[in-house]
Amino acid sequence: MGKQFVKEITSMNEDFPQWYTDVVKKADLVDYSSVRGSMIIRPYGYALWENIKSALDQKIKETGHENVYMPLFIPESLLQKEKDHIEGFAPEVAWVTHGGEEELAERLCVRPTSEVLFGEHYKNIIHSYRDLPKLYNQWSNVVRWEKTTRPFLRTLEFLWQEGHTCHATDEEALEETVKMLDVYADICENFLAIPVVKGKKTEKEKFAGAKLTYTIESLMHDGKALQSGTSHHLGDGFARAFGIQFTDKDGKEQYVQQTSWGFTTRIIGAMIMVHGDDRGLVIPPKAAPKQVMIVPIAQHKEGVLDFAYDLKEKLSKVARVDIDASDKKPGWKFNEYEMKGVPIRLEVGPKDIEKGQVVLARRDTGEKIFAPLENLEEKIVQLLEEIQTSLYNKAKEHRNDHTYEAYTYEEFKQIFNEKQGFVKAMWCGNQACEEKIKEDTSVTSRCMPFDEAAIAKACVCCKEEAKHLVYWAKAY
Repeated sequence: MGKQFVKEITSMNEDFPQWYTDVVKKADLVDYSSVRGSMIIRPYGYALWENIKSALDQKIKETGHENVYMPLFIPESLLQKEKDHIEGFAPEVAWVTHGGEEELAERLCVRPTSEVLFGEHYKNIIHSYRDLPKLYNQWSNVVRWEKTTRPFLRTLEFLWQEGHTCHATDEEALEETVKMLDVYADICENFLAIPVVKGKKTEKEKFAGAKLTYTIESLMHDGKALQSGTSHHLGDGFARAFGIQFTDKDGKEQYVQQTSWGFTTRIIGAMIMVHGDDRGLVIPPKAAPKQVMIVPIAQHKEGVLDFAYDLKEKLSKVARVDIDASDKKPGWKFNEYEMKGVPIRLEVGPKDIEKGQVVLARRDTGEKIFAPLENLEEKIVQLLEEIQTSLYNKAKEHRNDHTYEAYTYEEFKQIFNEKQGFVKAMWCGNQACEEKIKEDTSVTSRCMPFDEAAIAKACVCCKEEAKHLVYWAKAY
């Protein structure tokens, strides 16, 4: 029965991009809209985002941040105030030129990010050191006019949160930048079961207008990297552009130090590509819209449906539980919820009721467990925890098995010719080497990892003295 349904999904080893597209469509996560590169997030996909958003929003608030909302439109003159920033985003900006039939006196940008909006606002509300720090976050949509699009991974419009904070000192801003990167890493690893590498972006790869950019990088099943969240120390560049000043304790005028950080619906794409298989989605229990799906067997027989609904009520106290009491055949239901990545499928029929048991099927391993009704709630909780841990360990093992070291340029190129994954190699810090590597191999620097020792003394590209260990990869 499984094979009959799975024929609709391209094998991931045969054509990984097509496998990904098949999964997001057939698991009812998204549908395409009439605008190229825009996606309709369907209820199942949006429920997944709501769970991620809820977990992250709680952590953002726990770290002292408040939610606000900024306008969708940015006047062109406002965007032009920070030169490096607008140059970095110029190719992706969508412009509004008319209101109704009337041409606007000034073009409006549909926000690609909101640094300038926050900058304008902060100028008006920050005056004294007593006003600091300002710790704001917003949940919103943004628009970036991408040339090549793929659901969740790269779309014209996507959902995200963007934090924007102001601090009295450089040290406080740096502490905030690191703190929020750690929050992102925690969500990835402990909620989505995605292992990440934390590090600093090179000057070439950092956010436009930032002093420095920190990132978490994850490795997909196909060996490509995905930037999964970034946190930026903006320094005082935007503060100087917008005149965001405060009077310090000594009565002197100072510019604030700012940060910004963002986490997007792209992480759903990461989750799909890290955990999915040829049967469809595999969703970590903490993020799953439904953690347990009850499938009654021979439900037309007396007492089966009533028993199944009683089970749902009982188990709903410890997990997110649903039941499929439709007239579709059990085999169809099994395949449907495997496709949708539900962590546990619970089967119960007349023979199970007679024996005082249910059958629990794990989505991650396919294992079937005969579980007695006694202490079933505790068994469900334990199994969900096991699945969550197992998915993380499996993904970490995959990343470790596809992380290599290169000491010469020939070795570096050979690895990327023959394999996919992270390559750790030393770099001199010269952008010319970084650009040569990209030109020769289509590989980019992903990050300079925190707390990892050098593996050699010479740059892998030019053989001059190395300054940084870098994770390199082909990336989405």
